[in-house]
Amino acid sequence: MKKDFKNILAINFGGIGDEIFFLPTLISLKKEFPDSKITLALEPRSKSVKDLTDTIDDMFLIDVKGKNKYFELLKLVCLTRGGNFGKKFDMVISSGGNKLISLLLFMTGIKERFGYDTGNLSKKLLTKAIPLKKNQYACAMYHDLVSEITNHKTELPEINVEPQEKIPNSILIHPGVSRLSVEKGMIKTIPAEIWAETINLLIEQGKHVFLAGGPDDKEVIETIRKNINANETLFTDLYGQTKSLKDLAVIIGKAEKFICSDSAPLHAAVAMKTRTYAIFGPTDETRLIPQSPVVTAIKADCNCPIQPCLWEHRTTTCETLECLKITAENIVDIVLK
Repeated sequence: MKKDFKNILAINFGGIGDEIFFLPTLISLKKEFPDSKITLALEPRSKSVKDLTDTIDDMFLIDVKGKNKYFELLKLVCLTRGGNFGKKFDMVISSGGNKLISLLLFMTGIKERFGYDTGNLSKKLLTKAIPLKKNQYACAMYHDLVSEITNHKTELPEINVEPQEKIPNSILIHPGVSRLSVEKGMIKTIPAEIWAETINLLIEQGKHVFLAGGPDDKEVIETIRKNINANETLFTDLYGQTKSLKDLAVIIGKAEKFICSDSAPLHAAVAMKTRTYAIFGPTDETRLIPQSPVVTAIKADCNCPIQPCLWEHRTTTCETLECLKITAENIVDIVLK
């Protein structure tokens, strides 16, 4: 007999990009259990994902990156125990490969618990321990968590932004990455000067270039502005005109082509089905973009024996950054061919 889950808790800690990757999993759950209420436990920095979807009914903001990590996790347990503490759930799914996640799920007291198989503890404490297959597109990796309880398979992120009318001959550029990644020493994109040179070359080719960015990109945008040959008819500066990722998604939808870094806007572009070109260096594009003609990874001709190294071999990027020595000419050739 098929179980009918009324209150579902999903746990997925990470940046906004991780939450976009997680959306197909939540969408498939909602399709399978249309009367269910889905609560997502996530980090405060990623709460704007709720603006992109109607699938999430409620959120628990758990600051696992802050100084009081263990207090925050205890707060999550209290929120899931029902009674005077919070709502009662009949199912929980959680991403993440930490061996203690299964213990966290067990402590919630929720009867049905789904997580990744991280060893004997997970096999004992979880209702279902799912094999963690990292070497695939992240959306598919997350979706494995629910593959045995839903007949639906949502392969790509879907967001609440209507298809947009394309601006002819337009190319949108979003050069930035999150400030958190930069502060942690994870350099994932080309220098601002190369972005500026790319814009200049595209304008020379008669393309109408739009420039966008978020609050974290202020320094990058200022450097680009100083180094471009601004043509008022072929260049439009949109920096500061988007107040949310949803606003940016609308602009992405209007562009014929989109060039970006390995960052959250890339995943919004996938959802908008805009022809996208993403700069990749130390991270693994096979896990971060779908196998689709809509998205192309732009990479350096690099002989580094451990590329992609970030997360697989190191938690910060190296000093040489050979994998990010990509020229503006290379980018333009790929985008315009």
